[in-house]
Amino acid sequence: SRRLPALHLLGTRAHGPCRQRHWTGGPEHALGAAGSFTGEISSDMLLAAGCSYVLLGHSERRQFCGEDDSQVNRKLVCALRAGLCPIVCVGETLQEREASRIEEVVLGQVGGALAGIEASAASAVLWAYEPVWAIGTGVTATAAQAEEVHAMIRHFLDADEVRIQYGGSVKPENAAELFAQDNIDGGLIGGAALDAGQFAAIVKAAL
Repeated sequence: SRRLPALHLLGTRAHGPCRQRHWTGGPEHALGAAGSFTGEISSDMLLAAGCSYVLLGHSERRQFCGEDDSQVNRKLVCALRAGLCPIVCVGETLQEREASRIEEVVLGQVGGALAGIEASAASAVLWAYEPVWAIGTGVTATAAQAEEVHAMIRHFLDADEVRIQYGGSVKPENAAELFAQDNIDGGLIGGAALDAGQFAAIVKAAL
């Protein structure tokens, strides 16, 4: 499992080394490795807190903070240079899905995030497909819908070994079916992770 707490909770490092197969990550990254980015989280801060992972391009950052593909790309470059493992989120809104723009939007976000990044470095990136219309709404993409987009992303990246997680109202009731798909490599769990019982059931479904 992976934890992505707010970095204000620097006490995570005080608990000492994490158990095997348990890593800590940060929920966001500044536009630069260091510097005057008040309120943002730099590579140095993430590393000082003992983080290995960082979440980039989450739909809420795109929607509420105006974050675009070029900014996600800048943050991704910084994270890779710092040796962090980035988890890049991509996904379409309901309006974009209904307008049959899924491929245009999702692959545009993937390509935009990777602009100028060498293939050897890009292989270290984890991806999370999170259909915006299914985040925190209780509505989940069907396993077939999620698998279709995951397969599309994998084909675009032309890399069988790349890890692509699904995020979007994953629950104990649908986790096993989602994780059984050929191109879904686990989940990026949001609200369900706040309930220990639900989260444990989702983890069990992934084993």
